[in-house]
Amino acid sequence: MGGGLGEFFGVTIVLFGGAAFLMGQALAQTWRPAWQIAPYSLLLALSNRFFSFALFDGDLTAPGIFALDWIAIAALAGAGYRITQARAMTRQYPWLYESDGIFGWRERAPAAPLATGAPDGR
Repeated sequence: MGGGLGEFFGVTIVLFGGAAFLMGQALAQTWRPAWQIAPYSLLLALSNRFFSFALFDGDLTAPGIFALDWIAIAALAGAGYRITQARAMTRQYPWLYESDGIFGWRERAPAAPLATGAPDGR
């Protein structure tokens, strides 16, 4: 009964996690709010439970397994969302933001005042 770790990795992480990552990217590309990850990942987790039930004779109504699947799927969707959002902010507003790692961005430092050549700075 059930496929164990191989089933979790193959179905939840690779198949549905990949779909969740792409879903997170799509939400970020269309500037949707991050809270929308929760209901969409819930639907993916329900589908994941059905696939596990149909293909590997998994338990369809196990709440603990379902919660673990939902958490993994939501985490991958959140990663896709944040990576895409960070990339969009630094590409669309390069005068305001610069990259701060794969998941973040920061405000650019203010530019130094231009020197005019006068000794007193005028």
